[in-house]
Amino acid sequence: MTVGVEEEFLLVDPSTRRPVPRAADVLARVGALPPGAEVHRELSGTQVEFASGVCDDLDELRDQLTAGRRTLAGAAHAEGVRLLPSGSPPLADPEPRLSAGERFERIESVYRGQVSGYQCCGCHVHVGVPDRETAVHVVDHLRPWLPTLLALGGNSPFDRGRDTGYASWRIMDQSGFPGSGVPPLFRTAAEHDARVARLVDCGVLVDAAMTFWLARPSPRYPTVEVRVADTAATVDDAVLQAGLTRALVDTARSAGTAPEPDDQVLAAAVWSAARYGLSGPGVDPVVARQVPALELVEALLEHVSDALGDDRDHIRSLVRDVLVDGTGAQRQRRAGSPEAAVDLLTCASTGVRLDGTGNPTS
Repeated sequence: MTVGVEEEFLLVDPSTRRPVPRAADVLARVGALPPGAEVHRELSGTQVEFASGVCDDLDELRDQLTAGRRTLAGAAHAEGVRLLPSGSPPLADPEPRLSAGERFERIESVYRGQVSGYQCCGCHVHVGVPDRETAVHVVDHLRPWLPTLLALGGNSPFDRGRDTGYASWRIMDQSGFPGSGVPPLFRTAAEHDARVARLVDCGVLVDAAMTFWLARPSPRYPTVEVRVADTAATVDDAVLQAGLTRALVDTARSAGTAPEPDDQVLAAAVWSAARYGLSGPGVDPVVARQVPALELVEALLEHVSDALGDDRDHIRSLVRDVLVDGTGAQRQRRAGSPEAAVDLLTCASTGVRLDGTGNPTS
């Protein structure tokens, strides 16, 4: 199955380490991209996105993500700013501004203060499926596993100068939007479309592409889109999310009736994963009880073992690396401060070294 990843990044000032609204200038400097890849604006003028092309395997995806980060980091450098892969801004933007455009203006009109300072960045994994019925069937089966993907992918412990105590503050920030979190059980594409249309009719979604669920049939592509993880601290972290997600989709395609965990237990599992990441307890949505987060990771690996195929050893190695080195959130905290976390991520995650003054070198 094909796979692709969309990565959202913040742009920060090298001196203050705070987000700056330079997206249009940075994107104007972007040169050649990998085949099929694109760059985009996001909701805030402090954000940019790299979308990989459609990839047949994880090696191709890794090459594209590496090239994309280097290209965007180089464009940012040319504009005198840095590319920051963090799920939330470690330090505050003194004057956040939304990107220009009719759709962004509609979003601001509907959500008002909820989006006035919203600068959260996610890692969105797309996995190709043959049709929308398959996409809905897969999403139904993904529901119990989304919290574990989040626990592995938390990378936003700091927010606007404070340690939130969470592994993923992005998820907490996002939870203020209507219809966020684990998607409901749909069963059919018609039921999915009817539920989305109902929310649009209720006036809480700008349009059918505006759903906030952590997994969904993509409204634009023939894919299942999983957007539970924060923007990955490193390319390896993004490849891990992509590999596990693709294996979950493959496993789900041939599965029977999807399980029906309680919606409140699923919400509890998401909250626990956002709060503790891998460093504390998790919630098993199927048995509805608290368990060590690491048990849930091992259960996920066992669940997708056959679907991983030739990637099995590679994915297990990436998981071991996370268990040893920590998630993005744990690495940010080890840096010691929001400022140090910005320096750590802008250097290690993009492959661009910093010189003695904290600026990227060529």
